[in-house]
Amino acid sequence: MESGTVQVTGGASAPARPSSSADDGRTRHRVAALLLEHGPQTATELAGRLGVSPTAVRRHLDALVATGRIEERHAPGTPRGRGRPARLFHLTDAGRSDFPHAYDDLALTALRFVAAQGGPDAVRAVAEAQLAGLEQRCSAAVEAAPGAPVDRAQALAGALTAEGYAASASAISGGGQLCQHHCPVAHVAAEFPQLCEAETAVIGRLVGTHVQRLATIAHGDGVCTTHIPGPVRRASGGEHMRAGNRSGPASPVPNERTAHRRRAGGRPAPSTSSTPTNDRERTPA
Repeated sequence: MESGTVQVTGGASAPARPSSSADDGRTRHRVAALLLEHGPQTATELAGRLGVSPTAVRRHLDALVATGRIEERHAPGTPRGRGRPARLFHLTDAGRSDFPHAYDDLALTALRFVAAQGGPDAVRAVAEAQLAGLEQRCSAAVEAAPGAPVDRAQALAGALTAEGYAASASAISGGGQLCQHHCPVAHVAAEFPQLCEAETAVIGRLVGTHVQRLATIAHGDGVCTTHIPGPVRRASGGEHMRAGNRSGPASPVPNERTAHRRRAGGRPAPSTSSTPTNDRERTPA
C-alpha cells in the first residue's frame, strides 16, 4: 500500500480532510455570527466563546477587517494609562449582508398595501421618490461628461456601477446601449413594473434624451438593456439620398427645348416647371 493512503474497513478510501481554507471560512463565519448575536466584543471574549486562543482568533479578526466585514474601535469609557486600550470588534453593514434578510418580503408587503390603498399611481409615486436619491447622486458624474447622450451614458454606467448595478455602456450603429447586469430590486419589480418605468425615466433625464427599455431582469431577461438613440447624421450619404429621390434633372433636356421652340414659332416657350415631361418631337401634319 502506498504511503499516505488511508484504508478503512471494506476497502473504501477515507474521505479527504477538509482544506484549511474551508476551516478558516467556517471559523470566520462563526466569529461574525457571534458579533451579530452578542454585539461588539474583544478578541479575548471571542476566543473564549470559540474555545481557541486569543492569538488564533486574532488571525481571523484581521482577515475579516481586511475584507471590510468587521471593524475595530476603542471600547467606550476605557481609562487612559499604560498598556494597550481595550478594542472592540463591530460587525459592519457588509458583514451583516452575509446573513439572511427579508428586505424583499418587507418591500413587497409595503407596496401591496400602498397599491390597495392608492392604486398604481401611488406605487409609481413611491418608486419615483425612492429613485430621486439615485438620480441626484448620479447627476454629478453625468453632468461632467460631454453633451452627447451616448457619452453621458458612459458616465452614467460608472455611477450606476458604484451604486451596485454592475452597469456598462457601448456605442452601436443606432446610438448607444446601457446594460445593467444586476438589479437590486428585481424580485419586487417583477410584481410592480412601476419601479422599472421610474428607473427608465431617470435614465432618460440623466442622458438627456428619450430612451427605450428593451429588456429587464425583473421580466426574466439576463440583463436590463436600455437603448439610447444617437443624433441623426447629415453626412454626404444623406445628401446623396435626397438627390436620389428627385424624379429627374432640374432643366429641360435638348429635345424638349426643340419641341417648345417649334410650338412657339421659333421662340422657346416659358416653362412653369423644372420637371421634365415625356413629350417627344412630333412631325407637323
